[in-house]
Parts: sequence; structure tokens; C-alpha cells
Amino acid sequence: MRRILLIDDTPEIAELLTFSLRDLGYEVFASGFTVSVNELVLEHHSDALVLDCSAFDMSESLFDAVRHHPDHAELPIVIISDTPEEANASLHSRNARKVLLIPKPFTGSQVGRALEQLLE
Repeated sequence: MRRILLIDDTPEIAELLTFSLRDLGYEVFASGFTVSVNELVLEHHSDALVLDCSAFDMSESLFDAVRHHPDHAELPIVIISDTPEEANASLHSRNARKVLLIPKPFTGSQVGRALEQLLE
């Protein structure tokens, strides 16, 4: 079973997305926004990361922290954003790999498909 670390700063959305991803067969560990993202990835032996923060710069800072960690440079990441054009430009400028962007509004099945694609 694939392990997913979900970081979402809205508890209600985190709960719904957790249920949805579990229904798709993922083991999900959810957290609110935290600067300890790399420690959580290690603690939960995460196979992928889902970032859904209300402000893209919060997700961006977590993305950068993960990518700068030598053990997580290739960790698959799904970013959910309400500013997809800004997010896409930012990720493009970083030559981001193993990352998929999902615009809001979104469904749990969209996140599941993105995870499947990244984890192939």
C-alpha cells in the first residue's frame, strides 16, 4: 500500500481528501501546514506528498524544502492550487520534476489519478 503525506491547512478539506484517498487504496497521513515536512516524510516513509495550502507561497515553501533535502529530491508531489497559472510558472522556473499541479476546485479522484501517474 502506497503511503501519502497530505499537508493541508484546512482541516475539513484534509479530512475529506484523506477519506477519498483511503477509498482509492492509499495509506494517508495528514498534517496542517508545518515547516517539519521532511521529518514527516521520513517518519511516515511517504511514497508521495500532496500539498494543499490556501496560499500558493505556503505550498511553494514546502515544495522547496522537500526538493532541497537530498533524500527527497525525487519524491513525487501533487500540488493543489487556486492560482494554477502562478503555480505553473513558479514550478516551470524551477524545472520541477515529478510534480503535478491540480487547479481548484478539485476532486479526490483527480488527486488519485495524479498520484497514480506520478507513482508509475
